[in-house]
Amino acid sequence: MLTVDFDRLGLKAGDRVLDMGCGAGRHAFEMYRRGADVIAFDQDTAELAKVQEWFWAMKEAGEVPEGASAEIKEGDALALPFADGEFDRIVAAEVLEHIPADIQAIAELVRVLRPGGTMAVSVPRWFPEIVNWKLSADYHNVPGGHIRIYTAEELTDKVTKAGMVFDGKDYAHGLHSPYWWIKCAVGVTNDDHPLARAYHRLLVWEIVKQPAVLRWAGKVLDPAIGKSMVLYFTKPTAAPSAGPK
Repeated sequence: MLTVDFDRLGLKAGDRVLDMGCGAGRHAFEMYRRGADVIAFDQDTAELAKVQEWFWAMKEAGEVPEGASAEIKEGDALALPFADGEFDRIVAAEVLEHIPADIQAIAELVRVLRPGGTMAVSVPRWFPEIVNWKLSADYHNVPGGHIRIYTAEELTDKVTKAGMVFDGKDYAHGLHSPYWWIKCAVGVTNDDHPLARAYHRLLVWEIVKQPAVLRWAGKVLDPAIGKSMVLYFTKPTAAPSAGPK
């Protein structure tokens, strides 16, 4: 279940890419399949170990092009262990809403992206997220949980002030917002509630089988109630001119 549109990001085989806050690795795996040189970065060592196992399995199964590479790296988003301008593309999917010092994390992402490189940043969309917070404090009041709700304007402002150019936005996972509203209404840990179980089966059907009717429903719902907002940026190749004096 991908959130980022890699064609819009401009991803090409051979690109060096960073998946910052990779989690279970869904975006890192797809970039590896597309022939990129992938670094899956996170602070969760257990999660990273599983991602590494999947990288090995993908290579053994012949699922990646010749020359593609992938590795894991543990560290702190506020002090990325990479050189200035090291990456052609960066993905930061559903991570900034967890980081108290988000401006510092954004500055680090911009630092390690090369001039002319592109970045995709996704966060929970304001309206679906505010509904979740209103329905249940347990949804976000957990260790490492969501600490803020972004508007598109706020996040765009923070990233452009760090030196990036805004290329546009998109929305994803419209079918998933009602699921989380149900979960928040009946109890976020109450997986056995009939409504939660029924809707979960629908989402599994969507992910595994990708039926046409649910693809169509997603396209209709994404602009209206897509759970994720995805913003795309480019790092300028030169500093903006100060203009005539």
